[in-house]
Amino acid sequence: MEDEIQLLLQDKAKHHQAFDKIVKAYSERLYWHIRRMVHSHDDADDVLQNTYIKVWRNIASYRGDSKLYTWLYRIATNEALNHIRQQKRLYKVGDDVDAENQASLSGDAYFDGEAAEAKLHLAIQGLPDKQRAVFNLKYFEEMKYEEMSEVLETSVGALKASYHHAVQKVKYYLENNE
Repeated sequence: MEDEIQLLLQDKAKHHQAFDKIVKAYSERLYWHIRRMVHSHDDADDVLQNTYIKVWRNIASYRGDSKLYTWLYRIATNEALNHIRQQKRLYKVGDDVDAENQASLSGDAYFDGEAAEAKLHLAIQGLPDKQRAVFNLKYFEEMKYEEMSEVLETSVGALKASYHHAVQKVKYYLENNE
């Protein structure tokens, strides 16, 4: 699918077709990537929509230097991080967001996880924004560090350190919040 989209992207007259195929091929994966970073289904939908607006605005400038999904994940991750920062400024949310996250997870019709899964999501939501992004890409998306480096525009070494710290914090949270 990615090769087919790449071919369409080379012809400016076919950008609409390419965009349609991008939306069909990547919406679910991008939604869940974003959803793991933000608090609610509605926020994830908003961030996904903003992601696609950015994709559309920049589709002509996509050169194919990186894989298409890497480019899309970079945009989605940046949009999610921007959304989180904006929410923190808007609502003056501090680092201790456990109560808010617990309420949003338990009251969310789209989340039907059991207690252990909810606890894991709370642990992840408690991570600093960048560590949360690294953890989600590595743990849930099983992305290689080299690909993550392109998405997050950071060195592989820094990503490995971030992931290690994130895992330690998640492990600590899970062990100490029974």
